Amino acid sequence: MTKILHIVASPRGDASQSTKLAEAYLKAKAEADPSLTIETLELWKEALPEFDGDKAAAKMTFFGVGEMGATQQTAWDNVVEITSRFTDADVYVISVPMWNGGIPYKLKQYIDIITQPGLLFGFDPEAGYSGLLEGKRAVVFYTSGVWAPGADKKYGTDFHSEYLGWWLDFVGVKDVSSVRFQPSLLTSDPDGDQKVAIANAINLAREIA
Repeated sequence: MTKILHIVASPRGDASQSTKLAEAYLKAKAEADPSLTIETLELWKEALPEFDGDKAAAKMTFFGVGEMGATQQTAWDNVVEITSRFTDADVYVISVPMWNGGIPYKLKQYIDIITQPGLLFGFDPEAGYSGLLEGKRAVVFYTSGVWAPGADKKYGTDFHSEYLGWWLDFVGVKDVSSVRFQPSLLTSDPDGDQKVAIANAINLAREIA
């Protein structure tokens, strides 16, 4: 049985363009395979902990810095619990709008919590970093109001898909598909463009199925 984790990075609810695309995709996937398990992680409704000094100290013990005391162990156990929800999934569906050229800070906070040595990546002084996730797949829905691929620099820069693509590769997720609705505002036919993006999401679900 395939388990999908839908990570919602927008706080806009039903008004979110990225969430609409992801939901169209998930609906098509569920229709094609009723045995799917779909879990939704709405980052803005989660009580995500701060990645504070104790958690950072616990992380650094894996690099030989300091010791894992009781306080650090408790902090680390919290990280492991949150990360387990992520690693238990087979497929990651991520709906993510562009904010100021990058990703929303709640998604960055989540990434900073779960991207830990021994959990999502390994490290060797000679070989460097290596992703620990194997056989996972990601489907990412990118939206932005003004920026578009190939747009003039005056409309912004993409630290959005570039960063998220890098991170997925870093943790070992090599099979990545994406659908873009960019721009969603600077267009002569926003409703028509939205319909095309939704159709692309549905077609992607059917192709992968």
